[in-house]
Amino acid sequence: MPPKILVITGPTASGKTWLAVELAKKRNGEVVSADSMQIYRRMDIGTAKPTTEEMGGVPHHMIDVVDPEEDFSVARYVDMAARRVEDVLARGKLPILAGGTGLYVDSLLSGRTFAAFDEDSALRGQLEERFRARGGAAMLEDLSKVDPDSAARLHPNDGKRIVRALEVWLTTGKTITTHNRETKALPPRYNALTLTLDFARREDMWERIDRRVDRMMADGLTEEVRRLLDSGVPKTCTAMQAIGYKEMAAALLGDGDTAAAAEEIKLRSRQYAKRQRTWFRRNQEAKPLIWGPVPNFAGVLQASTAFLEEFGI
Repeated sequence: MPPKILVITGPTASGKTWLAVELAKKRNGEVVSADSMQIYRRMDIGTAKPTTEEMGGVPHHMIDVVDPEEDFSVARYVDMAARRVEDVLARGKLPILAGGTGLYVDSLLSGRTFAAFDEDSALRGQLEERFRARGGAAMLEDLSKVDPDSAARLHPNDGKRIVRALEVWLTTGKTITTHNRETKALPPRYNALTLTLDFARREDMWERIDRRVDRMMADGLTEEVRRLLDSGVPKTCTAMQAIGYKEMAAALLGDGDTAAAAEEIKLRSRQYAKRQRTWFRRNQEAKPLIWGPVPNFAGVLQASTAFLEEFGI
């Protein structure tokens, strides 16, 4: 039987950090973040990274592990996070995977493996240069000869995935379609109890998102983004595409209207939260924890504890 762990998911501003810390204190746990933006150093305010006070003395992992200039993949996340989860288990503590990046959560729990690759390899560079020289349609034609299933799913403009599929084939002699099919057949890495925080009314979720963005602005989001840009972090890098950073960087490099940028951040955050809710609702085994118009913290904590006891952790 795979080891038991706790997973806490939900849309942005739903209280995942609070619940993870409270349950960690009750169950001798440590938190492993599943947030695709909290991995970046120097990006604290716009990612709602937990403060030392909010962590409450509970160790948190997978926060501040790479610099903003670095590219970061789900494969790299799974490799790093799995090692931290195993370390927590080895020390007799409960790993609590908490975050709103559904792809990170699902990939780590599933036991899925990823074909190894080196972003700086000569082969990667050659394929990227070939894509630029020949174009996506021609590269898709090459891919269709060895992996027609992948080629049929990809768009000619999706250079990253086209290059990746060809790279896997040329490196392993196995198509990425075959690799994915084999890894999906693997048993789950962990026996997970998933608690999903959500809102009874979307208007309540929107209000919490708006308050969070207002707090970010008051805490200095504008200055944080300006420091990143001034330090040489490219506005086009992956980290700067995060909600909050992209909009604020555009304002700082454009008309300077940071108030309008804040309103745009609220809108994009609401849209993102909607996508998160759709993703997490696919898990029929998750235990829902629903916030009403007035947050019932004691009730959510009591229900969570009951779910843990029923699950045996």
